[in-house]
Amino acid sequence: MTDLLLLPGDGIGPEVIAEVRKVAAALTPNLAIEEAPFGGKSFDLHGTPLTDETLAAAKAAKAVLMGAVGGPKWASAPRDKRPEAGLLGLRSGMQVFANLRPALCFQPLADASTLKREVVEGLDLMIVRELTGGVYFGQPRGIEDLPGGGRRGIDTQVYTTAEIERVSRVAFELARGRRNKVTSAEKSNVMESGLLWREVVEDLHKREYADVTLEHMLADNAAMQLVKNPKQFDVMVTDNLFGDILSDAAAQLTGSLGMLPSAALGVPGAPGLYEPIHGSAPDIAGQGIANPLAAILSFEMALRWSLERSDEADRLFAAVEKALAGGARTPDLGGKLTTAAMGDAVVAAL
Repeated sequence: MTDLLLLPGDGIGPEVIAEVRKVAAALTPNLAIEEAPFGGKSFDLHGTPLTDETLAAAKAAKAVLMGAVGGPKWASAPRDKRPEAGLLGLRSGMQVFANLRPALCFQPLADASTLKREVVEGLDLMIVRELTGGVYFGQPRGIEDLPGGGRRGIDTQVYTTAEIERVSRVAFELARGRRNKVTSAEKSNVMESGLLWREVVEDLHKREYADVTLEHMLADNAAMQLVKNPKQFDVMVTDNLFGDILSDAAAQLTGSLGMLPSAALGVPGAPGLYEPIHGSAPDIAGQGIANPLAAILSFEMALRWSLERSDEADRLFAAVEKALAGGARTPDLGGKLTTAAMGDAVVAAL
């Protein structure tokens, strides 16, 4: 059985996944690793960003680690054939509904953030984003011509009680193992789906998680609070759209998008999907300067959450921190190391 399926994808994806392979060879040489085409590369080869074979391999593996998808090369492809559609299909097909996005400020990078050291030093925040519902999947959707001229774009925000409960349960369980606080972010003041979100989270809290501190916060205020006082948060749970936006904002608090991993989990025992959140970065693809740490830390999360190798995960996390403490930096962090050299630094720290 495949332990880890790698989907390098597009842009800087293959470059950072190559460093994951390097680290895995040093840390877990007995790990069964396979690779498959995905995203734009798969579209070029097979006419679709996600083949049935790749999806089947993903569902059969213990964990899946993706590099990145997308780029201007495929901007003119039909929307359902673009690389991003492959990612949505992968998430939906694997039924990974809870996206865990940690924002942790490594001590050596406290001055790399655009915010003051005292604001971000010691930051340890986990955003739990609902991943398979909401406006990205709701129907009806599309662009239609209007009778009098012009066009109209339609996207539908839809959530059910069951969808909200299952992702909120993940957040509450995580909080119990951390600092025991959950912040639920929505727009209940202007959105019916947001009002349902708040009511369902509140009801679940009263029934099963009264021991966990719960606060509700409007999503726009949450964005402001992330840059004003981010250390007030422990676990934040929110929907697909707001989670996409807020987690990117939280990522920059740590110094660079190149530092942030993520995990997407489904029901217990099902494979998890892991990916750095930095995207394909086509402007620097092929230059060998991308920061591989988000991909390497995504591998760390896979070791911890899906592969049941917490000892190796602890070693890898410590090695990343040691490499940073020793001054290892890629250009996004103000340094001059290449992608491969940063991978070498982590291996040396192991």
